This record gives sequence, C-alpha cells and structure tokens, in this order.
Amino acid sequence: RYQIHTGLQHSIIRPTQPNCLPLDNVTLPQKLKEVGYSTHMVGKWHLGFYRRECMPTQRGFDSFFGSLLGSGDYYTHFKCDSPGICGYDLYENDNAAWDHDNGIYSTQMYTQKVQQILASHNPRKPIFLYIAYQAVHSPLQAPGRYFEHYRSINNINRRRYAAMLACLDEAINNVTLALKKYGYYENSIIIYSSDNGGQPMAGGSNWPLRGSKGTYWEGGIRAVGFVHSPLLRNKGSVCKELVHITDWFPTLITLAEGQIDEDIQLDGYDIWETISEGRRSPRVDILHNIDPIYTKAKNGSWAAGYGIWNTAIQSAIRVNHWKLLTGNPGYSDWVPPQAFSNAGPNRWHNERVSWSAGKTVWLFNITADPYERVDLSSKYPDVVKQLLRRLSQFNKTAVPVRYPPKDPRSNPKLNGGVWGPWFKEDEKKKKSDKSKGVNKQKKNKSKKKAN
Repeated sequence: RYQIHTGLQHSIIRPTQPNCLPLDNVTLPQKLKEVGYSTHMVGKWHLGFYRRECMPTQRGFDSFFGSLLGSGDYYTHFKCDSPGICGYDLYENDNAAWDHDNGIYSTQMYTQKVQQILASHNPRKPIFLYIAYQAVHSPLQAPGRYFEHYRSINNINRRRYAAMLACLDEAINNVTLALKKYGYYENSIIIYSSDNGGQPMAGGSNWPLRGSKGTYWEGGIRAVGFVHSPLLRNKGSVCKELVHITDWFPTLITLAEGQIDEDIQLDGYDIWETISEGRRSPRVDILHNIDPIYTKAKNGSWAAGYGIWNTAIQSAIRVNHWKLLTGNPGYSDWVPPQAFSNAGPNRWHNERVSWSAGKTVWLFNITADPYERVDLSSKYPDVVKQLLRRLSQFNKTAVPVRYPPKDPRSNPKLNGGVWGPWFKEDEKKKKSDKSKGVNKQKKNKSKKKAN
C-alpha cells in the first residue's frame, strides 16, 4: 500500500512516538505463513514498537533478530533519540539480546545469524527470509580492514561509506554461499531492494540524479534493485519498466501460491512476468507521496494548481513518462562527484541551478530527462492539469496522517535501559480477563475511568 493508505505519509516513526504500521495491515510474512512458509527476519524493523502487538514476531515473523529503531551504533547497538533519552536496541524475538552485546559490527553479526537460520532449516520446506541490513545508513562506521582499498578517497565520509559498502557486498556474497552450501540456491529467489536514494551529507551519491534522500527528486526516490534466481526466464537482462516497492507484496504472494484477499485494496501489482520475461509492467503510474503536513510552499495556491490542487502541498506523481512535483520538494541540487574531492567547490557550484523563488509546480519527461533538468510545466499545461487531477483522485482515498506527539513513557530508562514496547494498557486488561474473571474486569474499568 502507498503511504497515504497506511497513515504513514509524513516522515518516519520516531522512537518515542506511540505509532506503528496499523495492525489491520496484513503483512507479507503473515500471508506466506498461511501457505506453509517459515518466516524469519534479521536486521532493521523501523515499523514501530510502542506496544507488543507491533513487534515483528506479532506481525508474521517466526523469529526476529535485529533492531527496532531506524539507526544506531553498529557496534554497541545503542541509540540516543535526544539528550538523556538513550537505550540499547538489539533484540532476539521479543527480548533485548544483551548476550550479543560483544562489539561485533552489525553487518557481520546479521550475516552470522542468517547463516545459522539457513543451517538449521530443512531446505525442502519453504522459507522466507527478510534481511534488512543497517548499512549504509549513518553513523558511518566500518571495521578497519575494509578501509585499505579506499585510501585514495580524500573525503572521509565517502571513504567510510565505501568501506561500509565493501563489507555489505561481502555479506551478500556470504549469504549466497550459505544458500548454496545448505541446499536452497537452486530453488531460491534473491531480491535486493533499497528504500531511498543516497544522503550526500553522509557519504552517499546520487549523481547524475537530482536531490537527495528525503526529497521527491529522482535522487531521493529512484533506487536500484536486482532479482537473482535460477528460476528467472530472461537472465542478465535490465528491466526499465515502472516497478514500485508496493509491488513486492502481490508478486511474492502469487509466486508462493498464496491468496490475496479480494477485498483488500492494494496499490501494488504482480510484476514477476515483467522481471522474469521482460513483459510490460502492469503499472502505468506511481504515487510517490502526498504529505499534507510537510512545510507548505509559501507561494503555493489553488490558483497555481488550476483550481484542481493546492500546490502548497508537497506531493509527487509519475504517470507513464511524466512526473509532476508540487509544493516544497526538498533539497534540489545536483551533487557531482567533485563535491567529495578536495578540488574545491567551484565546479560543484557551477552545477547549482537556483529556481526562481515562486515555483511550486514542476513537470518532467522522466524517460527523456531522468536528471530533471528541463522543467516542462509551462510548455504542457494540459499534461500538468491531467496529473493534478490524478493526484486529487488519489488524495480522496487518503487516510489521516498518524504522527502522534512523543510519549514520555517511551524513555528507555523506564524500561531497563532498552528501547521497547511501553504501552501496556491492553496487557493489563488481558491479564485481568484471564485471572480474575468478568466481575473483576468491571471494577478495573471503573478504576480506569477514575484514573
């Protein structure tokens, strides 16, 4: 589902927010379990954990080893959300994995866990393994030996980033070798998918694409991915069709011969034939996002959106070759590789194109101009109107944004120094239901009201 259909269309879930992927959203591992798959998750969750029901083991995974937050130290697995609000963030299933607190770099630690899972499972039985490595997210940390090949890179962030990526490459190789060693490989599908573009301030590079992580320019949203499998019909081919992250859900359930309920409104498509056989994608558009809370563009208006759409609102949509952005699209520079060298900023600044301040609508032919250099909004007003109408249609189906204020009970100090579920109301109710019967429950209710 698109973000507008989960309520998570604004920013990310913060560690202190009582928020998670809504519990009525059925997950991929839940659907795969229905058809007999063992489901395991290793790595970064970041879909909320404020109550026990939000945890990975409650959302379809038989086992979970990894972190609940969006980032943290690669060695200590420690994370501060703000001064004094700090905690440990490494879990095995539903408990803090203190015994793993022995300074192993997370990329290597997660790979070891994956190898153990593959070694102990029967390869004749179906398995779904979701590995969400922390790398190459900031903080930029890597074991020393990976820096050896990158001494020539002057920029320290870029050098660290390269070292982290080398370690990640080695990890993917080790997972692949484990699939071969334990007898899974010939009947496996490996999908390598990313969540967003690079962050130039933290070693990433999107050149020659425009913008960075957190923006709706191509540099923020166009990510590389690959599918590797002996089961592919066309091997070694490049797919340039429209593929969106929401497509993995229906694609994998269909491959696993699972059932997709007819009444759930999906935004994804089954794209296996597109990837495997080179067919056209069933997709004609992608709603990149509509974020009604993001800082409004000062000059945006209904008039600028032809009375169809308020262009103060941050949004982006792709329909066939066309891409439209409205509102405040975020950091919009092109950051060339020279920016990372010590050659001085002159050449980089020549690349900067400052848009006239009043702009709130952009239109690009992304097939012809993936670098978003030629804005066509004044040349093709009819196309702009058509895409604004499509945006407006999508917006009618949007659910309200879920972005609650922080909850002081989330502080790890109140939870044994660990980031973890803190919202216990339902659990109290359940306990009283089980042990004390219905009469006691009535008393509890009146107590709660009094509180």
